[in-house]
Amino acid sequence: MLQDRTTAVRQGEIDGLGIDPHRPLLVVDVDEVLGLFMAGFGSFLEGRGLEFRVERFALFQNIYRPGEAQHLEIAEGKRHFDDFFRYGAGDIEPSPGAAKALRALAARASVVILSNAPAQARLSRARWLGRHGLDYPLVLSSGPKGPLTAAMAARTAGPTAFVDDLLSNLDSVAESAPAAARFQHVADARLRPFAPSAPERHTRIDDWAELHDAITAAIAA
Repeated sequence: MLQDRTTAVRQGEIDGLGIDPHRPLLVVDVDEVLGLFMAGFGSFLEGRGLEFRVERFALFQNIYRPGEAQHLEIAEGKRHFDDFFRYGAGDIEPSPGAAKALRALAARASVVILSNAPAQARLSRARWLGRHGLDYPLVLSSGPKGPLTAAMAARTAGPTAFVDDLLSNLDSVAESAPAAARFQHVADARLRPFAPSAPERHTRIDDWAELHDAITAAIAA
């Protein structure tokens, strides 16, 4: 019964996104795609006397006390992460070129922002998107993004494109919505060497101007 109610809520949320059944659909992540999440999280941690060392493609294993060689306990790192979404997530910088590219893509496609973030982040995330010229319909979620992307793609007869930094989300979309064009984008240059990729399954493009052109070609097909 709980699952049925959850499905109904999701369907209702999708109904309200205004997806045009006659246009292509573009589904885009926020953190490390539209926004420089790691840089913002690092500044937030510095304000708490901690260090964020970009040593791997991870969150909690990169948080240290100054001078220490062992990262913070995962549970403590998660508390700072939750606090960041309460108090600091509105301060991250937009990814270079993202707003311009999305504005051009929105002229030919329905754009939906699909972000895995805590529920308390909804208002600050929506305000952040609006402040940076990224005021498109927002869906907050958790877990694999494939099922939701598939549900949204089913609302249009046009092609669908999906952009995310995480290989797990790209693989999830490949499973649930295999017809969708999938693009991996990692905005923070420090993270790019550490980001797991699978170029044989998903196109990796870390420059938004180049990504714009690739998405345009994919949704025109």
